[in-house]
Amino acid sequence: MSTFDDEIMANIEKSVGEIPHPSQAAGTNLYGSTKIFPDYQASEGQSYLTLVHGIPHESSVSFVAVLQATRALRKGFDSTIYFYGPGSLACMDTRGFPTTGDVAFPGNQNMNDSIKTFIGEGGTVFCCRFGMALHGCREEDLIEGVIPAHPLDVQDCVIHFANRGAIINSVYNL
Repeated sequence: MSTFDDEIMANIEKSVGEIPHPSQAAGTNLYGSTKIFPDYQASEGQSYLTLVHGIPHESSVSFVAVLQATRALRKGFDSTIYFYGPGSLACMDTRGFPTTGDVAFPGNQNMNDSIKTFIGEGGTVFCCRFGMALHGCREEDLIEGVIPAHPLDVQDCVIHFANRGAIINSVYNL
């Protein structure tokens, strides 16, 4: 016995047929490709600081911030990421299911992999010890190369980079 009666089945068929699929063939340009601004590269000694106060996997904000910091690094900036508050969770190398490192769902390890790439390419990553403590994270669970930092260092890091004339990108998610 069908879950739906004939009237509902007819409406389903009608609804599906209202819009042809695929609406555009694969490879169709839907958007223009004109880049407005020049592809700026770092001048000697320029710095780029990214502050991340966002929960990994709750939105794309934290992930995009890591990608932007990596792009800045590749443009020649002395690029640093500072994770604090719930952002500290992004620095844990204990992510995965059923065991650490396993990909529990597509994209599950994107943040970890991107942080490892950033560090591997010469970026610096700090993680607030207080943010870790708030979420029960241990320093020994940090991604290799992440530098644990005192809670008072967040503000002084911003002052340090501001005094150097750095570009500062600060991201939050609520």
